[in-house]
Amino acid sequence: MTAPHSTESFGGMLLGRALAGTPSGESPLTFTAELPGRESRYAPWPQWLPSDIERVFVECGIPSPWTHQADAANLVWAGKNVVISTGTASGKSLAYRMPILTTLSADPRATALYLAPTKALGADQLTAATDMTDTLADQAFPPIWPSDYDGDTPLEVRQWARANSRWIFTNPDMLHISLLKGHQRWAHFFRNLKYVVIDECHSYRGVFGSNVALVIRRLRRLVARHGGDPVFVLASATSSEPGAAASRLIGMPCEEITDDGSPHGPRTVALWEPPLLDITGENGAPVRRAAGSEAARIMADLVVEGARTLTFVRSRRGAELAALGAQRLLADVDPSLPQRIAAYRAGYLADDRRALERALSDGQLLGVATTNALELGIDIAGLDAVVVAGFPGTVASFWQQAGRSGRRGQGSLVILVGRDDPLDTYLVHHPEALLDKPIEATITDPTNPYVLGPQVLCAALELPLTDAEVMEWHAEDVVASLAEQGLIRRRRHGWHVTAGATPHAAVDIRGGIGSQISIVDGHSGRVLGTVDGGRAPATTHPGAVHIHQGETFVVDSLDFDDHLALVHPEEPEWTTSAREVTEIVIEDVHDARNYGEVTVALVQVEVSHQVVSYLRRLPSGEVLDSVDLDMPVQRLNTRAVMYTITPELLEASGIEPARFPGSLHAAEHAAIGLLPLVATCDRWDIGGVSTALHQDTGLPTVFVYDGYDGGAGFADRGHAVIADWLGATREAIFSCECASGCPSCVQSPKCGNGNEPLDKDGAVRVLDAVLTAVRR
Repeated sequence: MTAPHSTESFGGMLLGRALAGTPSGESPLTFTAELPGRESRYAPWPQWLPSDIERVFVECGIPSPWTHQADAANLVWAGKNVVISTGTASGKSLAYRMPILTTLSADPRATALYLAPTKALGADQLTAATDMTDTLADQAFPPIWPSDYDGDTPLEVRQWARANSRWIFTNPDMLHISLLKGHQRWAHFFRNLKYVVIDECHSYRGVFGSNVALVIRRLRRLVARHGGDPVFVLASATSSEPGAAASRLIGMPCEEITDDGSPHGPRTVALWEPPLLDITGENGAPVRRAAGSEAARIMADLVVEGARTLTFVRSRRGAELAALGAQRLLADVDPSLPQRIAAYRAGYLADDRRALERALSDGQLLGVATTNALELGIDIAGLDAVVVAGFPGTVASFWQQAGRSGRRGQGSLVILVGRDDPLDTYLVHHPEALLDKPIEATITDPTNPYVLGPQVLCAALELPLTDAEVMEWHAEDVVASLAEQGLIRRRRHGWHVTAGATPHAAVDIRGGIGSQISIVDGHSGRVLGTVDGGRAPATTHPGAVHIHQGETFVVDSLDFDDHLALVHPEEPEWTTSAREVTEIVIEDVHDARNYGEVTVALVQVEVSHQVVSYLRRLPSGEVLDSVDLDMPVQRLNTRAVMYTITPELLEASGIEPARFPGSLHAAEHAAIGLLPLVATCDRWDIGGVSTALHQDTGLPTVFVYDGYDGGAGFADRGHAVIADWLGATREAIFSCECASGCPSCVQSPKCGNGNEPLDKDGAVRVLDAVLTAVRR
């Protein structure tokens, strides 16, 4: 049922304009809400903050800190590790700038390290820090010379920064491959290191987060070896249990600050479900209007009203297409408006990005379609509306994006446009999952042996590992295995890597699988990028459409021996999606719970994948054809959550044996789509298998597994909250308006069986039976 929306508020007025562009009698709204604004709560400047530094902040437009900024800064000054988990634009950076500038100004040898998950965020923070330190230097404070140190930093600048800078801005990748590997050259910096800032720490999750957690542990042991003892300051979006997540990330206790004292204006939040089209997709399923196309139209309507609008989409190409779509619509209204629309995404030059940010902030641009490149940290104020084309993966990310609007205290509008996807379908019909406190917990598992083994080798090369450190990292079994392989050996002063090893280069901390495949334009010889070997069969198979910085290519060949995928420029009207077959074998049972005729377990499995074909699909969702492929079999050792259900219970639930495969298959697909509701993952991070008779259980069985060697914690999270997860899955299927299954409920874009067989009604019955058992 659609909640009434107010046309008296500023956001409600904008929403009315967006609705005016929809066909009469077809309201796409499933819910609207008016969220009240929040007043500022100020605190006095800390007594330990020097007056000259306080004056710098005041001159930068900060008359007084908000309460959470002062609380966090005081804890940091007292030597406590702190995570600040507050909303977008809540000024988390001030909380660490106060103690850092105070300490670095008082002690001319003191240093600080800043880590960001993206180069754009790091560059934005560096600019602000440079402005402040330049002002202090003009007042005869000791020079600090903040500097970037990432993959784009010229060699001569890196050398200068290592010798002179006392505040280094980098990322976990560069910390791993350069600073830690060459820690002897950074001895003076580490010896005097007082603070480590980890910005947007909620983005470190899954395999990436597990790797970063171990990189931080390596940093701590090397800094300690050189005589340093820094305080860690972490900044996070609002999320569940931020203190516990931050403590897991850095491996030490961490205080949390969550009471947000910053202001924001009232917001109108609308959930928007695009209409079904008069076309059919795979297996005759209905197709919804694409979220990107709907968002482009909404942005055009809002821009006509003069509203500064930011539209978030899920891909680089989507950002370009949404901007072009809005420009075409506006050209028919006012020829001057299309030039006030632009796209923003990764891959642009830094100067172009800055120009776009300035143009959006000062009103030259009225509408920008962007990827999540504008989600993290970058300061853009004065937006009237945010349109989110497709749920961004986590509730925390949604509020990060939504928080971009109304940052000057005025009212604003936020619209979530649902994609043709089970999770989006669930959310637009269950607003409480968005409007209540975020339910995700950031998942990391630094004990994952597939992550831990390579990290142990890196650590041992940097500095021999002691037995105490091996125990602290829970790496006894991993070290024993590495020793058996001859990669590490015990000597008098600890565990040493064998001669000639180069483990750092072999570690992709962002979670790549297998060796890297280079993607090369066969016409020009230009290297477009890389893809890890594990994902190459599904993404760079012959015939696949590959998009690089707005350019479209088609793959001609994929050679695993030469680690090379050759492509040629082409702009086909279709996209491609791979289909694969999967087999799964249970190798160990970590935990099992028996509920009579239903058993739920967390298991270790070996998964065998083979990409066998791909679909060519038009932007409308219509499938053109299926093309066969011959790709090698790939094997994955990982963790899975599974449940079994007896045939007798299935029949008692109204599912005859002929319907078992389709019912279980549909339930599996929908469960994969809804796992991101309770675990910070994307559906592409996980996989699933269902069977009416599994060889290891002897029963109808459904598996959902992590798509990374050793697991990434997603299956563990699903196992821990299985009733909530499967309950949401059941509701998403049941509430979908299609007759027999569609991409909004039980169809999957990566199904290896071409989404056959699928039984929507049977899936609801399966989940009802499982939920009745586990909730008993």
